Amino acid sequence: MTFCPFNRFFLFSLGVLFAISGIASPVSANDENEIYTLGEVVVTAKSGGGEATQTVQLVTAEEIKSKNAKTLDEAINLLPGVNIRYGGEGVPRIDIRGFKTRHVILLLDGVPLNSAFDQQFDPSVIPTENIAMIKMTAGPSSVLYGQGGLGGVINIITKKGTKGIHGMIAGETGDHEPYMGRASVSGGTGKFDFFLSGSAFKQNSFPLSGDFDVTPLEKGKYRSNSDDEKNNGFANIGYRASNELTLGLTVDYHQGEFGKPPSVILNPSDPFASKAKYERIDDYRGFSAQLAGEYAPSGPFSLKGWFFTNQLEEHDNYYDNGNFNSFSKSGSAMLKNHSSVSGFSLHPKCDLGRTGVVTGAFSYEQDSFNQDGFQMSGGGSGSGGGGGGGGGGGGTATRSDVNVEKNLNIYSISMEYEVSPIDQLGFVLGYGYYFQNRSEKDDNDFSVLVGAHYDVLQNTRLKAAFNRNIRFPSLSQLYDTKSGNLNLKTEVAYLYQLGLEQKFPWQTKAGITGFYTDATNFIEKNDLTNLYENNEKDRFIGFEATLETLFMKNLLLRASYTYLYSEDMSDSGKDELQYRPKDKLVLEGKYDFDFGLTPSFSYTYVANQFFYSKPSAGTLQKGKLNDYSLVDVKLSQKFWKGKINIYCGVNNIFDVNYETSYGFPQAGRFVYGGIEFASSIF
Repeated sequence: MTFCPFNRFFLFSLGVLFAISGIASPVSANDENEIYTLGEVVVTAKSGGGEATQTVQLVTAEEIKSKNAKTLDEAINLLPGVNIRYGGEGVPRIDIRGFKTRHVILLLDGVPLNSAFDQQFDPSVIPTENIAMIKMTAGPSSVLYGQGGLGGVINIITKKGTKGIHGMIAGETGDHEPYMGRASVSGGTGKFDFFLSGSAFKQNSFPLSGDFDVTPLEKGKYRSNSDDEKNNGFANIGYRASNELTLGLTVDYHQGEFGKPPSVILNPSDPFASKAKYERIDDYRGFSAQLAGEYAPSGPFSLKGWFFTNQLEEHDNYYDNGNFNSFSKSGSAMLKNHSSVSGFSLHPKCDLGRTGVVTGAFSYEQDSFNQDGFQMSGGGSGSGGGGGGGGGGGGTATRSDVNVEKNLNIYSISMEYEVSPIDQLGFVLGYGYYFQNRSEKDDNDFSVLVGAHYDVLQNTRLKAAFNRNIRFPSLSQLYDTKSGNLNLKTEVAYLYQLGLEQKFPWQTKAGITGFYTDATNFIEKNDLTNLYENNEKDRFIGFEATLETLFMKNLLLRASYTYLYSEDMSDSGKDELQYRPKDKLVLEGKYDFDFGLTPSFSYTYVANQFFYSKPSAGTLQKGKLNDYSLVDVKLSQKFWKGKINIYCGVNNIFDVNYETSYGFPQAGRFVYGGIEFASSIF
């Protein structure tokens, strides 16, 4: 076995573990850290009126640890309505109820993490060691979140230090010697609290299924160009200046590099296969910060606000061969992209008791994007520039410099009213108005939220919501040098949902929610013109059913099923939208033995995903991905009064060969193991 950096980290972890064990005392995860709420967009009154009308899924730090989720996408992949998709971009994309990643708002303690360029985000660069809770809202959501969340909102709430000093250190490795190390330290005194965390991860490649058939572009066993390296650092500091005033500072930094695995199909006659591209992010660096404050005097009025910035720089290289050493052919490019989102948000609130709660939101953000570098064109096929591109092509190519600089401003004003006239009944009404200001044109539109919940019986709740929501075109859709369209209209979605929640004896609960969505002016890239265009209308219809039980001590069982039907109502010739699975079934379970042993498992079944032929095929054809089932298992054992947790697990234990996009095989069986030490030091 090669002595990799993980082994050094692992030995160092053991040394630290034994060095401080004498003064350490065991604590539970719930005792170590509280929830940092200073930057959260609070949308729930004491009555629960707002979120009680919506579909909100919570993932706690304990659940993240139980399933060994290392990144955001791994933490939420089992939630109903969520589809994690991998394609040519080389990073996971989170789709919710048929809407793509760019239609999902992602917040970290109130800081928007969506890219300024294309409004997407890479969930795999968001580690979980600093997460106290993930709150995912699918479908109708609060107008206080602003424009853009047609599919939903993912709100990451981080940990907060408590009295004393607490520490955690952990390491993990697995097949093909990837390594991961993470650590945190937190604490607090009377007025101060802090939480610091960091992690490092590296893999040379991920394993392919043994059932994968080798191709001229992929020799099997380990996926080519799938290396990944990431390093993260996070800190928040809180200061309670008085009983009325609280201040906080949050800082996050991440850095790394990764490859984008190409299509494995080399067959010009295949009407569906995309051409292999040799792309890498050879370096990326991201930084976000927030300065937040809350003033809550005695009485009905309070005010919360924050300034924020989110910066990302990527070295995006499009090579012309599989050796990743040449930029001479058409379509190759070397680009440095820098995007930033900066602004502020104010949230005044008036709690009128039984009369209700009124919350406002006033925010401003500037989205900017800069791109420098060069691209090769002429003499062959390929594309590049403006955030797009790909290797390949042939013939004599000409080099041209790329220098793109674009920005726009977004202003938001919204108000939400929540009231519960009687204990069994709650309402929420919200209205938001948004302005997009850019050099050649201004745009404006509005959002509306209406919701209600009613407790028919003590353990039976009906809920309903309607949301008119909007999303402005992104910088990439407007200004991309190959596909941009300055005449794009604002996307508008009309979202309806109706749900039933039922509690049963034996700590058992169930729920079912039906949803119907019409999206007008939906922006998609035209296959023939390669330009972004507004489709007339897309439609999503479906339901989500959930069941959870703790009928036996220490035993947790969960099940969920999602059905989604998507319809393309434009003149594209496609009857439904591609890569939106109709069926998703999830089963989960774990049992906590009294002596510290915890076995757990998850089963995921995904079926009925369709896709369409590429434009060069001529006649439009429809294909279907193979349905697949995945089983993950994990076994963990606590020692030394809970201070030490040793675990091992297998992802995709049956080594299923599957795809979430045509021509892009996903990981086969992966075996891993690790150790974690957590304790109160003082």
